[in-house]
Amino acid sequence: MVDFAGWDMPVQYTGVVQEHELVRTAVGLFDVSHMGEVEFVGPGALEEANGLISNDLTKAADGQAVYAGLLDEKGTFVDDVVAYRFSPERILICVNAANVEKDFAWMQAKAKTIKPINRSEDYAQIAVQGPAAFALVQKLADRPLDGVGTYRFIEGAVAGVTSIISRTGYTGEDGFELYVAPERAEALWNALLDGGAGPAGLGARDSLRTEMKYALYGNDIDDQHTPLEAGLGWIVKLDKPSFIGREALVAQKAAGVQRRLVGFELTEPGIPRAQYAILHEGQKVGVVTSGTMGPSVKKAVGIGYVPTALAAEGSTFHVEIRGRPVAARVVKTPFYKKG
Repeated sequence: MVDFAGWDMPVQYTGVVQEHELVRTAVGLFDVSHMGEVEFVGPGALEEANGLISNDLTKAADGQAVYAGLLDEKGTFVDDVVAYRFSPERILICVNAANVEKDFAWMQAKAKTIKPINRSEDYAQIAVQGPAAFALVQKLADRPLDGVGTYRFIEGAVAGVTSIISRTGYTGEDGFELYVAPERAEALWNALLDGGAGPAGLGARDSLRTEMKYALYGNDIDDQHTPLEAGLGWIVKLDKPSFIGREALVAQKAAGVQRRLVGFELTEPGIPRAQYAILHEGQKVGVVTSGTMGPSVKKAVGIGYVPTALAAEGSTFHVEIRGRPVAARVVKTPFYKKG
């Protein structure tokens, strides 16, 4: 167990690699109740929330979620979020645990008419992830889930526990994230365990998302980087009339992005770790933001920012590991692909 944003969080239960493979091959459970939730309610909620994020909720249907950037005026990340559209009068935004107070204060300051409500104490969240996740949740659910596609959600009961049943996750596997009342979370967790799932901790969560090149706030994205630099241009809808950070991103796109977040693999022995220097012709040109020995890909893989000239697939550079330059090559991501 470790402290994370004031929460006691499990790094591992039985072992990181074992839990990683459990999620890749069967079904694992993550207690992600530390995540925060902010809600906009009332006439105009859709427009208010939409002006704060980079993606476009007006083009989503009721019952659909979108991944988005919560950006500042420089176009850099305040956070990355998932916004749930229940209706034009109810939007729920899931934010990262370490950023709950910062994000809520930011939204309060920037909201013009509909003020946000911090609902973080009202929800626990359990992620059920893996190829067997659908069958497990469906067995316990009180309604058919076949129509709940990726980034869609419904409200129902799982194991008798009232839930927001969201087809989302952070692992690259199929699955659900279940939002429930905190006092009911333990009962739901135990029912999922009894149904055949196994618990997984932060270690496996990190290795799973790294193999998918999913960005982690505080590592791969932060208030010094924009979505365009991070390879997340697809969550930026510049055709929206306005959102915070839009003008800065329009200017950056016009001028040309000078650095990019790439995925790479080492071609010599070693394991890349966050904050290791990236070298080209003996000079530091970037930094590793995430890295691991991927349990599924069986390779040492990493993510990091490099100058755009070095961002193309096949480009080579070195990662400095304990004072030693280790050869690396930019590769197509995600690192892990089914089959």
